[in-house]
Formats: sequence, C-alpha cells, structure tokens
Amino acid sequence: MDVRNIVVVGAGQMGSGIAQVCAQSGYHVVLHDINEDIVERGINSIHRLLTRAVEKGRITDIEKDGTLNRLTTSTDIGRAHDADLVIEAVIENLDVKKELFQQLDQVVAAHTILATNTSSLPITEIAAVTNRPGKVIGMHFMNPVPVMKLVEIIRAIQTDEETYLKIESVAKELNKTSVTVNDFPGFVANRILMPMINEAIYTVYEGVASPEDVDTVMKLGMNHPMGPLTLADFIGLDTCLYIMEVLYEGFGDSKYRPCPLLRQYVQAGWYGKKTGKGFYTYT
Repeated sequence: MDVRNIVVVGAGQMGSGIAQVCAQSGYHVVLHDINEDIVERGINSIHRLLTRAVEKGRITDIEKDGTLNRLTTSTDIGRAHDADLVIEAVIENLDVKKELFQQLDQVVAAHTILATNTSSLPITEIAAVTNRPGKVIGMHFMNPVPVMKLVEIIRAIQTDEETYLKIESVAKELNKTSVTVNDFPGFVANRILMPMINEAIYTVYEGVASPEDVDTVMKLGMNHPMGPLTLADFIGLDTCLYIMEVLYEGFGDSKYRPCPLLRQYVQAGWYGKKTGKGFYTYT
C-alpha cells in the first residue's frame, strides 16, 4: 500500500517542521499532540514559515493554501488509525517513546509503518515493544526541517526491506536526500557532531580559548557555517548532554564522556538559545 496519509506525533519545532514538508509534498497530514495549545503553536509556526516563503517568492499563495488545506490537527491519538505512516517527534526519552509506540501499535492499521525521529536512541529497542517490529524504522530529520535536505534512515535489526524501501521513497517525495544507517548509538550525524561539540566545550573548560575564539577557528579555519558552541546553544545544551550520555553509555568508551562544564551549564538551567543563556547570552 502506498503512503498517502501521515500522522506526525509531536507538534514542537521538529514535529511541525516534518508536518509542513509532508503537507507541502502532497501528503494528507494530521499534526498530533497532547493538548490544543501545543498543536496551535505548531500550526501557527507552519503558517508563519509558509507566509515568509510566499513573501520571498519561494512558493505561491496557491501552494501555501494547498499545504494548509492538507493539514489537520488532533489531540486524540485514535486519529492515527487511518495513517499509512506515523512519524514520532516527541521528547528524546527512550521510556516515553517506547510507551508511545506500544500505544500506537494498538491503534494503527496492520499495514502502518511507525517511524521515529530520534537523533540517537536505539530503534531496535523501540521496535521490540511493538507487535510489528519489521515495520518500525528511524527517520531522523535535521533541524530546521523545511531547510535541511538530509534524512538519516535508520534500520533496526528487525526492519524489513519493504518498510525501508517505502521510507526511502517517502524521503525522496519530500525532496530530501537520504542516507542509510544501521542502528548504533548516535547513528552517523550525532556520533560525529556531538563529540566535536563536546571537545569544543573542553577547550573552554580547560581555558584553552574563549567560546568566541573557538567558534572563529571552526568558521574561518574549517569553513563551518556556524561555530560548534553557537550550534550547541541552538540545539540545546540539555539535548547535547543527553546525546553524549547515550553515546557514553552505548559504547562504554571514555572518549564520549560529557565535559563537566556541559553538565554544569545544564544543571544551572543554561540550555542555550531557548533559555536565553548558554555559551552566549540571547535577548
């Protein structure tokens, strides 16, 4: 069965971005979250981004209206029953995701594929709590979703070939470039990115250089569009710490040990841009 109807669970920044690109690509999309306020914020975010795209001449008013007409909202998980594909984009917590996948497994149709947007957690373990492990897969979008072209498609050990091929096809329909990744901690993107960010934090922690100078080295010396500490603030230092802990626990290798300064900033509530303070101050 072809994928026509998509339910995105989680209406935060990632979930609303995924819902937007799916609707723009012609899919009928339900954006779901646990309460109306969160869903409303997600839809308003999509509306703002589409309006900006019209103003910049990237899309037409007709395309904007068509996208919005293909989007509906929900606070009832039962709406997932008609989905051909569910993409989960909730908090990066394994227990929360496993509980949600158990619930979805009971609600959706037999043919439905369950995909998780996790950036580092084990797909194999999530698949194991369902009665359809062959139809569970990772679909890790990059942030911001409407802009970034990459999708990591992560195969759990149980994922069957038909499921993989359908998700590869969906990624192509979304005008994304997909890479195939096996289920190891951090996959590819975060296994490479997060240790680099962690090492940049160590250079500040050890007094090697200031955050500004570390970022300048990586921007001007390595041609990175954004310095690693600015990027860490943008991602969220709490998220960076969580992913480093997943890597450290998953591999048992000291090279993945989170920098004490990262842990201290998170303990202080300095998560980066979303709290107004991280390695930089935001107003």
